[in-house]
Amino acid sequence: MELATRYNPFEVEQKWYQIWMERGYFKPLPNPNLNSFTIVIPPPNVTGILHLGHALNNTIQDIFIRYKRMQGFETLWLPGVDHAGIATQVIVERELLKGSTKEEIGRDKFIALAYEWAKDKKATILEQLKELGCSCDWERTKFTLDPEMSNAVYEAFIRLYNKGWIYKGDYIVNWCPRCETAISDLEVEHQEEQGHLYYIKYPLTTGESITVATTRPETMLGDTACAINPQDTRNACYIGKTAILPFVNRPIPIIADERVDPQFGTGIVKITPAHDPIDFEIAEYHKLPKILIMDKRAIINENGGKYKGLARFDARRQVIDDLKGMGVLEKVVPYTYAVGHCHRCNTIIEPMLSTQWFVRQKELARPAISAVENNEIRFYPERWKGVYLNWMYNIKDWCISRQIWWGHRLPVFYCQDEMEQDANRRQKTEDRGQKTEKSNLGCNEIIVAKEAPVQCPKCGNKNLVQDTDVLDTWFSSWLWPISTLGWPNNRADLNRFYPTSLLSTAPEIIFFWVARMIMAGYEFMGKPPFNTVYLHGTVRDAKGIKMSRTLGNGIDPREVITKYGTDAVRFSLITTAGEGGDPHIEENTFEIGRSFTNKLWNAYRLISLLPDHNPQPPTPNPQIELADKWILSQLNRLIKEVSGLLDNYKLQEPSMRIYDFLWHKFCDWYLEILKIRNDKGVAIRVLDNTLRLLHPFVPFVTEEIWQRINPKSQILPQMRDPEKSGTNPKSIMISEWPKAEKQEIDAEAEEEFDLIQNIVIACRNTRAELNIPKLIKIIIKTELLNYKKIIEANATYIKILGKVEMIEFTDIIPTGGARIIIKGADIFIPQQNLITGIIDSNKELKKLEAEYSKVESLLQGTKSRLNSPEFLSKAPQEVIVKTQEKLNSYEQKLLKLADHIKLLNTAL
Repeated sequence: MELATRYNPFEVEQKWYQIWMERGYFKPLPNPNLNSFTIVIPPPNVTGILHLGHALNNTIQDIFIRYKRMQGFETLWLPGVDHAGIATQVIVERELLKGSTKEEIGRDKFIALAYEWAKDKKATILEQLKELGCSCDWERTKFTLDPEMSNAVYEAFIRLYNKGWIYKGDYIVNWCPRCETAISDLEVEHQEEQGHLYYIKYPLTTGESITVATTRPETMLGDTACAINPQDTRNACYIGKTAILPFVNRPIPIIADERVDPQFGTGIVKITPAHDPIDFEIAEYHKLPKILIMDKRAIINENGGKYKGLARFDARRQVIDDLKGMGVLEKVVPYTYAVGHCHRCNTIIEPMLSTQWFVRQKELARPAISAVENNEIRFYPERWKGVYLNWMYNIKDWCISRQIWWGHRLPVFYCQDEMEQDANRRQKTEDRGQKTEKSNLGCNEIIVAKEAPVQCPKCGNKNLVQDTDVLDTWFSSWLWPISTLGWPNNRADLNRFYPTSLLSTAPEIIFFWVARMIMAGYEFMGKPPFNTVYLHGTVRDAKGIKMSRTLGNGIDPREVITKYGTDAVRFSLITTAGEGGDPHIEENTFEIGRSFTNKLWNAYRLISLLPDHNPQPPTPNPQIELADKWILSQLNRLIKEVSGLLDNYKLQEPSMRIYDFLWHKFCDWYLEILKIRNDKGVAIRVLDNTLRLLHPFVPFVTEEIWQRINPKSQILPQMRDPEKSGTNPKSIMISEWPKAEKQEIDAEAEEEFDLIQNIVIACRNTRAELNIPKLIKIIIKTELLNYKKIIEANATYIKILGKVEMIEFTDIIPTGGARIIIKGADIFIPQQNLITGIIDSNKELKKLEAEYSKVESLLQGTKSRLNSPEFLSKAPQEVIVKTQEKLNSYEQKLLKLADHIKLLNTAL
């Protein structure tokens, strides 16, 4: 049956994935003598389908898993998904409630709806991963809300609480009025916005006045002081005096504090401790009261006086109007500043005093810092090591409580009959300046436990109430490498696979997740969670803009897989993504992978058409051995290089080296020679090794071709026999990774074959440049005797590949004709090849002269740049180097054009 001229991925991908699954190839071999290599997948959020960034990251992981599997490691790639607390709750409220509120349907029903959403999205995500060729052990799939995972979360909370490292306190948090919850600093996206700076007069009890500047005049309702930097000589005279807060008529002190920026506004600032993190710190130091003026929806509360009930920005407009009416608004000037937004719903964040639960980070950070400083954990690319350490040196306590329903509910119970459920309970009554009635018949004991206690252990009260908050999503994710392997109860997999080997993720969650997993690993296991962190770039569009659903510039992985095939998508992503750089992707990017898989398929197709054995080669000369020696030498160099690069967590470079070897060496040269020789013995061996090198990158096409060239491997599907997987493999994915044979790396054969290539290339280029349509005669002058022998032995191949009619040797330089200089030899094309009738010399001369003028102009422009002091002082060094390389290229091009012009002038 004749093979198709184009590879059809859709005929093989589903077939082979199913066979791999049936044979159990994705499961780790139960062999205690093997070293393990483990990856726990960065769990995708159940908020929707996977995007192209997920496709890149999971391709990276699959490459390393398949590579290590072929090297003989006991490999485990453990899959799973994340419940994504706030993000999922926002989506469920928007997509499923359809106008209702979660309060209307109740907590239990809402959580049931969220579970249904998560179940559906989890199935879609896992299916997408399978379409991508991911060789995960699917039987171990985890979900962050699974019972055993939840048990790990509560165990960690209780242990840290008992150590005093989890505590409850009143602090400024980033509050999202839309999500009605606190979010972490890392979840706030700051956007430059055009606002205003408002200059407001505050009267003093002495009859004077001061002017303060603020971007948020509505928060003045909660001012409890004004502050001046003690080094500010302009305003120091006001320190110690008392101002009267407009509207409220509350006396507030004017204090000195070095945290005040004297360059901001007038140098005098208002202090609103309940709505600004710096003001909170100042208030703590000076023991100032803290007055909250908004509720959880950012609506002004009773502390805002007549503005009560107004939304914060409506209140701002009303305050500004009233300030104008009072004549105390001095001026308003445009002001650009960074405004924090919730990265889930894009609502402007309100800094707000709130009672929350926190994890102390300083103690947890110490071993995590030491591990990276001492290279116990390595970052690739290494530049991220410094970024990680800088954040860890300055780490702040982690707010872990969230005021939502979807997630792990805090394992905290209060000894009282009821808890205040609104945001006001999150402030101490005396600090808020308001009275709140409490019904509290218990002893206020806080009980931390996995299950609800029957009664209070302190007073025996049975009316215990569980905290309504849930834990930050990252509190479950930071345990991912240990909880997925059975911590704290099941030690078998922990002993077998922990520490894991590799974490591949994006740099934007290096603080959210990577750092916290390292801290958790040392705290709960005494070991790092992984040895290596591989940080890949962010997928961007052709214009360099980050892909996003909102902007509409994203590419759905399912669509490009449907159009190009999985292998094409994988290979295109890897070859486009530099080490840690941001890949710029557009749809035609995937043509790279499709062209490559077609090239690979057609290489096999050509070999398959050759006879299995050729008993009588055309001539038993050394030329045949030279081509074999050369391709085997190149192959073994490739094996050594690719293995070394993968061991050092490089991906783009080895993929491009295999690409170059297969396309330009194996196909363009060796297979062209095979067409003449008709002997495929060595070619099969080279193809087999190349397929195995390629398998981690393009698993489907390599399996299909490998099975065809290894027919004995086609055995009925069955579980693999670990004793025979290396000697009699039934699939390429459990075949042995190629090993470089040092004795076959032959520098002499490579040099000799280079000579043949250079002669052929010189002939091809000259014929193309001078537009010579017929076979040419060449005369070769070389003083190296072995070169002459090599050329003579390979004359047949030079003639066929270079379209040469005759080869002669000479000891003198011929007059007339074209001269091409290569390493170790001069090649001459005699004058008679250039006479009228073979080429149109006049026409070619005009073309060459026009080309000469164009290159000369480019040369002069490049020289001018390199002679410009401004360019040399401002341009990056790599730009200067590339410009110099351009200059050298133009100079060489001009010399060649001048020779050709002289040659044609002689022929006329």
